[in-house]
Amino acid sequence: MQKKTLLTAAITLASTQGLLYTSSAQADSPMVLLDQAKPIANLNLRYESNDTDDATGNSPAKAITLRSRLGVQFGDYQGLTGLFEIEDVQAFRDAYAPESKGFDAVADPENTEFNRAQLQYSRDGFSAIVGRQRIILDNARFVGNVGWRQNEQTFDAARLSSKMDDLTVQYAYIDQVNGILRRFDANVTDHLINVSYSGLTAGTITAFGYLLENDDTEATDDTLGFSFKGKTSKILYSATYAQQSVENGANEFDATYLALELGAAVGPAKVFLGQETLGSDGGDYGFQTALATKHAFNGWADKFLKTSDEGLVDTYLKAVAKVQGVKLLGMYHTYETDDGGDDLGSELNLLAAKKINKNFTTGLKYASYSKGDTGADTDKLWIWVSAKL
Repeated sequence: MQKKTLLTAAITLASTQGLLYTSSAQADSPMVLLDQAKPIANLNLRYESNDTDDATGNSPAKAITLRSRLGVQFGDYQGLTGLFEIEDVQAFRDAYAPESKGFDAVADPENTEFNRAQLQYSRDGFSAIVGRQRIILDNARFVGNVGWRQNEQTFDAARLSSKMDDLTVQYAYIDQVNGILRRFDANVTDHLINVSYSGLTAGTITAFGYLLENDDTEATDDTLGFSFKGKTSKILYSATYAQQSVENGANEFDATYLALELGAAVGPAKVFLGQETLGSDGGDYGFQTALATKHAFNGWADKFLKTSDEGLVDTYLKAVAKVQGVKLLGMYHTYETDDGGDDLGSELNLLAAKKINKNFTTGLKYASYSKGDTGADTDKLWIWVSAKL
């Protein structure tokens, strides 16, 4: 019944879209917030399998889930606007943990929640957003929405940004993290600072400071760093460095992060060689990125969502191309520990995705991880179709 109600609501929102524009309210009237409101309707139907060859004896997971995001984007009244969105995940096939015992895991449990509820003011390069919101900074390596999962990560936060010519300054205060799983929700006192300058001929330089504190444990995690990204006619390059200091009770740790990537245009494709190091503090602590979109890094099999105490070195080769409107991506990783250089295995990632029109997108994605000195061989497959108004 709940699935039918959500689909009915989506159809109703779509059918009333025209009515939302028929009011003749003037732009200087607060009624424009309602009269120019637009529906939000975003559906994603996905099949996902997970075959992990470990000692649990679990059967391979097979999940078919539908994620629905329904809401309203209000009109703009003198720079003031807002939106409200509900997110619902339903399983049509639930042969996966945590929905069913005895299966490998798929991180898309059934769930219904208020996904976003925010007010925003924007004027002359300045923006302020208050409420439950999506925050993505830079390439999402340190702060992101984990947009691949059916239930995305959002934040209860206040965010300010100002753009002055080539300089952009952003600050966010986060009170709560709403993770992709309920157990990842956390009460926090986080301060995010991100400053970028794009006026250099060679590229864009960004400095950042992410000061995190868990209100329940009082553990702190402070990360300071900078990145540089640029390109010429055929060469692309990027570098990121960060230093992390952690206090957790009587324990104090320090670790470094370094990512280097060099790319070149080769015919219709772009080929990249890169290495990402999440450093270790003498084998006692590994560099963490608590608020990141982790799935986008270190392989789609998600074997390294939490960095081990020995750290991680991910060396990869990536190729991207677009053929007849189909995005193609292939990536090969080799992994080892930062402390000790132990073999952590390798992984192949493949993707093909196509935007059918402005409303529909479909795709196929595959990850195959081969264990090293430790780990478990894992194969994952995704097939999806998404639709939005």
